[in-house]
Amino acid sequence: MTDLNPERTLIIDLAGPELSPAESRWLREHPVGGVCLFSRNITTPERTARLVADIRDALGRDVLVATDQEGGAVLRRLDVPQPPTPQGLGVLDDEHAAYHAGQVAARGLLELGINWNYAPSVDVNVDPLNPVIGERSFGADPERVAALGVAWARGSEDAGVLSAVKHFPGHGDTRVDSHLALPVVDKSRAALEAAEWVPFHAAVRAGLGSVMTAHILYPALDAERPATLSPALLTGLLRQEWSYDGVIVTDAMDMKAVADRYPDGQGAGLAVSAGADAVLVCGHGHAELHDIHARALHAAQRDGTLTDARIAKAVSRLDRTLTRFPGTPRAYGPAQRTADSRLVESWAARMLTWHGDRVRLDPTRPVLLLAPTQPGVGGPYGDSLGGEALAGVLRQRLPQLVFAASDDPGAVRTALDTHPDAPVLLATTERWGVPDSTRMLAEALAFRSTPVLHVALWSPDAVDALPLPAVVTHGFRPANLRALAAALA
Repeated sequence: MTDLNPERTLIIDLAGPELSPAESRWLREHPVGGVCLFSRNITTPERTARLVADIRDALGRDVLVATDQEGGAVLRRLDVPQPPTPQGLGVLDDEHAAYHAGQVAARGLLELGINWNYAPSVDVNVDPLNPVIGERSFGADPERVAALGVAWARGSEDAGVLSAVKHFPGHGDTRVDSHLALPVVDKSRAALEAAEWVPFHAAVRAGLGSVMTAHILYPALDAERPATLSPALLTGLLRQEWSYDGVIVTDAMDMKAVADRYPDGQGAGLAVSAGADAVLVCGHGHAELHDIHARALHAAQRDGTLTDARIAKAVSRLDRTLTRFPGTPRAYGPAQRTADSRLVESWAARMLTWHGDRVRLDPTRPVLLLAPTQPGVGGPYGDSLGGEALAGVLRQRLPQLVFAASDDPGAVRTALDTHPDAPVLLATTERWGVPDSTRMLAEALAFRSTPVLHVALWSPDAVDALPLPAVVTHGFRPANLRALAAALA
């Protein structure tokens, strides 16, 4: 008999790297459909594998355990070969590489028993100033995004980890971050079909296992509800028109785009009623948000907003998916890790993109590195690169390198005066654009007689902002930095 408890559609998060007694009791009392892990939960392999096993023990069954191992800036496990940014894979334009990148991501997860990856993002990067997609996208060409995204997802699923193409029906043409407010994409259906929908339709035709929704309003399809809560988009388009029968999972329901308009968990029942099978609720360490959404789901069931038939169908899909992607850990042996590491290193070297004259530096002479002390991070991003960390990697090839914080005018002035003949590397590592102080610094450096190179470590869009020759690394992970250092020296 199918379980009609609506809590089976909940995907929750946890506070830390171990399952606390209170969390264990909560899971024994609430038969949720899965758990999503974040960086705060993923520590040593042994500890994380124990956490995953404890989750399943508390629930008394196999279950979907998810995380975001997209590649590039959005990575939760860092002690295994790290898949590159989708944007970097777009530069390679190599479906074979994209497929293997999905496998690399999956192998590091399934070793721990994690069987669901909320990746890849197949949003088309229509607007380069989009604050939440950027390097998470494979590019601006819908057909290439479709080909590379489907290849990545197939690689993941062939390696045993359920993929989740996101953010349906497209988050690439908005300058509003749905973590903070409700974006509106006021485009015609024809325009959406020509761009945003191309990768998602390809994913459906490929039979990929799950789709994650976007908290975005698309007035041409539904003038009232964002996609996550829209029957027109989830049931009408995905299920009926496109005949998709995989799992539909919501983006996090605590994000303000939904939470501010549908308080007290109201969005949960509406999302499942609209066609979602799994409702992601992130309390960020505060379990009361899970309780609120559990109660809201039961209330929606009682008042008829959420029917037993809809619950049964959602639970059936989740159970069927578990049969295909069980959480049995799979060893990630040394030989495979070495092979994957070599792939990642080779991709990083191939992704380096030069604008203007290529610069080579003398390892025996001083080089100045000007970079932010520590750029800020927001939205879905896990971490960023500080100037000292960048300097440490570059010194492996350029031992005379001198670092000065570009956000400290006094330190910059002293470094330039002390080393008037040294080449300069000006690094941009900010996620949210190029600061005015960096623009002013670049304009001054443009008149320097010695070589000056802009090193763009996050966004290639920063290249156009500064009047300097540039190299784009398409990522700030160790493989990207080693490739940069080798190319410079």
